[in-house]
Amino acid sequence: MHDHNRDHAHGEDHDHGHSEPGWPWLLGSAIICGVATLTGVLLQRTDAPPQLALGLYALAYLSGGWEAALDSLSNLRRFRLDIHFLMLAVAVGAAIIGAWWEGAALLFLFSLSGALEAMAMARTEREIRSLFQEAPKQALLASPDGSTRQIAVAELYPGAIVRILPGEQFPADARVTGGESAADESSLTGESLPVDKAPGDHLFGGTLNTWGVLEASVTRAPGDSAHARIIHLIREAQASKAPSQRFTDRFGTAYTLGILGFSFLMFLWWHLGAGLPAFYGATPESSAFYRAMTLLVVCSPCALVISIPSAILAGIAAGARRGILFRGGVALENLATINRLAVDKTGTLTKGELELVSCESSPPGREDELLALAAALSANSTHPLSRAIVKESLRRKLPAPGEVSGFESISGQGLEGSIGGRIVRQGRRAMFSGDAWLSALPDPQPGLTEVLVQAGEDLRGRILLRDAPRSEAAPLIRRLAEEQIRVTMLTGDRPESAELIAKELGLAEFRAGLHPEDKVKAIRDWRAAGERVAMAGDGVNDAPSLAAADISIGMGLRGSDAVLEQADIVLTHDRLERIVDALSLSRRCRRIIRENLAISLGVVVMLGLAALGSRLALPLGVLGHEGSTVVVVLNSLRLLLR
Repeated sequence: MHDHNRDHAHGEDHDHGHSEPGWPWLLGSAIICGVATLTGVLLQRTDAPPQLALGLYALAYLSGGWEAALDSLSNLRRFRLDIHFLMLAVAVGAAIIGAWWEGAALLFLFSLSGALEAMAMARTEREIRSLFQEAPKQALLASPDGSTRQIAVAELYPGAIVRILPGEQFPADARVTGGESAADESSLTGESLPVDKAPGDHLFGGTLNTWGVLEASVTRAPGDSAHARIIHLIREAQASKAPSQRFTDRFGTAYTLGILGFSFLMFLWWHLGAGLPAFYGATPESSAFYRAMTLLVVCSPCALVISIPSAILAGIAAGARRGILFRGGVALENLATINRLAVDKTGTLTKGELELVSCESSPPGREDELLALAAALSANSTHPLSRAIVKESLRRKLPAPGEVSGFESISGQGLEGSIGGRIVRQGRRAMFSGDAWLSALPDPQPGLTEVLVQAGEDLRGRILLRDAPRSEAAPLIRRLAEEQIRVTMLTGDRPESAELIAKELGLAEFRAGLHPEDKVKAIRDWRAAGERVAMAGDGVNDAPSLAAADISIGMGLRGSDAVLEQADIVLTHDRLERIVDALSLSRRCRRIIRENLAISLGVVVMLGLAALGSRLALPLGVLGHEGSTVVVVLNSLRLLLR
């Protein structure tokens, strides 16, 4: 690979002493080099003065070799030799023995290959940039009196109230405090359908408000938004190296010196042992120096060096487009090797949000009234049960029963307050332990959470909620079983609740009643037994397990910061089927890497043997060498096609 691309792919902080040229400049230089070379060859076949052809070859050398010369000079300052140095050495050697057109053809094909590689890498960059709209620069700050003023997004702070109009991007991560709308979150999650937004729902900075006016309280500074974190994760991933990439990292200065030494030894053999003229024979092709230079070209590992990073970068871009963020080549390459997936229950196999199953009132028929009273109390609490009750009341559009006064949160039991002159109490059974009506109430079924409500002396009842399984969980488990990957649920929940979920999902293996350290021990035991384990989770308590696994998968941007920092793979859209997509992409990437290595090593060996055993023309050697480089880059880009 040409160094300006390789350094970028490896994420090296380098300084070439010149600004990185874009692929249009490189392609333009290659075209000038090619035209000058072709014109020089044609003039040599006419009666034109030889100085004209020589001038055109000099132009070809300058236009085709300037980028390689600058890179080589920069590397020599750091006592490094690279492929550019080999190419320039061969081109200069060709000029010395009068083989100007061969040297110019070498530089043309080398510079054209570099331009095509740069174009391919630009395509990968463009795929990533297209995922994100440019972040908004201004935001409408709302005042308590209802007025707004425009401020810079950078001035926003957690707790600030912003107003977002239809068609505008959300300036930062925030929680809706007023209004209803829908958000286009496709840039972050890959989900094409707009997501409904109502009070209490979360908004992601950089996503789009589609139709309603919303007011929202900023929850994160703009620099910490989901949008900013995703871009950071992708850049971080591009800079990391895959395990197999370390194989090609060996082809640096040591390999270059080795090839130079081997070519010099072959030069001595062809001259002293085989009797070929050293520099000038009947034709340039008949000299030992010409054959040594041909060997030098065909043994340069351009295609080998680019074969892995090109596939890794394309794979990272393809994943990001699907809402799968691989935090580097290690995760992308290693996911394909797993044979067990451990998953947390709450928030991973289940939605992580309680949903109302039923509302029972005594006397019957007053269920909506009971729910409205419970929602009025719950609006003063941030407990997950309270949030679920408020959300259901909003969904049913129940009228508010009145203001809450004397509100009190009783630790470990429930809530109490006065609404419309009635004392309303809600909570666990312990809160109502002395009440006779409770003894006639049957226990809830396993997996259901019960909230009891009493309003005055004439209304009482209960609300039953559950953390429902995701609709995509059962199909995921079946598909992974078909892929010979065992799925095990690890949960701190009660065994009866875990068993209920496992049966519903068709899950054969589960472990319940686990503390975080128990989950870590289970993963370590599997690994000690020789299994390759991936762990998927979304909560703070999952972070130790994620760290213990071979591959860690963070579920959704709503996951905790600890998970997003720990995870090797982040599924930006909180959908389980993305795990299968990530596994498929990882396997395709590994297959393409193997194909690239086979192509690049095969061409080097084949051309090397040809150069050793026969008079391989330098232009043919260059064509095969550069052609294989372009082939592996194009093969890598196949990852972007699906």
